[in-house]
Amino acid sequence: MAKAPLVLTLDAGGTSFTFSAIRDGREAVDPVVLPSLGHDLEACLAQIQWGFEEVHEATGRVASAISFGFPGPADYRNGVIGDLGNLPGFRGGVPLGPMLEAQFKLPVFIGNDADLFALGEASHGRLSEVNAALEAAGNRFRHRNLIGLTLGTGFGAGIVVDGRVLRGDNDSGGSIWLLRSKRHPACFAEEEVSIRGLRRAYSDAAGRAFEQAPEPIALAARARDGEAAALTAFRVFGEATGDAIAQAVTLVDGLVVLGGGLSGAADLFLPALMKELNGTLQTRAGGSVPRLESRAFNLEDEADAAVFLDPSAVTKRVGVCLTRLGTARATALGAWRLALDGLR
Repeated sequence: MAKAPLVLTLDAGGTSFTFSAIRDGREAVDPVVLPSLGHDLEACLAQIQWGFEEVHEATGRVASAISFGFPGPADYRNGVIGDLGNLPGFRGGVPLGPMLEAQFKLPVFIGNDADLFALGEASHGRLSEVNAALEAAGNRFRHRNLIGLTLGTGFGAGIVVDGRVLRGDNDSGGSIWLLRSKRHPACFAEEEVSIRGLRRAYSDAAGRAFEQAPEPIALAARARDGEAAALTAFRVFGEATGDAIAQAVTLVDGLVVLGGGLSGAADLFLPALMKELNGTLQTRAGGSVPRLESRAFNLEDEADAAVFLDPSAVTKRVGVCLTRLGTARATALGAWRLALDGLR
């Protein structure tokens, strides 16, 4: 029997690139992590070429394709990357796909990084885990759709409906970062749901200049030590994230999986996020309606998860959970699936 195709993959974040190789849904090499150097296009492209060369060599140069997630905006079908906020060296349309095809003599597939994160979670991650737990509990409800969110330098979302990524007519499906901000309606959601948004919320609460706001790891430590301004920053971040998720869930109605670097501090912002999801909206007559038609459950909370699984508890439910694969691995698995579909 012929071996399944080996695919070289990349998870491209605003600060680091993680290169791997996937065969049969399993990593075939230890990941290679490099700084992105995203402010310098030439240096950034050199990192990408070097990283792929490393995993290609480590796997015996037998890869069938290169497939990876990259931030948008981009013309993913043609492999052309547009003007990126988180990797500002990319300007004017960079033909990254054709460049890599010329260097490695392999087909290259590029997808939105959040799309591939969501696809990886839908095919190998939390979707099957949650549905298996529902089945074990005797609950007939199943999640078939999934919203995968990446919380970090930027705010990304991928949407999987019945096993297929919602790409949209212009490769712009799932552009959650451009939803309107709840607290600052003239701004977009990513201004609050991002590392810079978290730091700005802290600077506002602490009465300090933005430049003096700590990075997320230090902020999380301060919050866990009880510092009021840090706790406020994570509450504001959670409320803003919950508002954006509520808008997405209203349209998609699926399992919500959180990833990205900031998901490591989920214990600090999930309470505000869940409160927003299960909150209310007002009517002009002074009444209120639930924010969602379904009740949202924090599956990272044992008590909440038990009610979610209980067949007799509620009819309509939406689970909110964290990635267990890890963002980079889920994205790599999504990239592998993308390549398999493209090679058929």
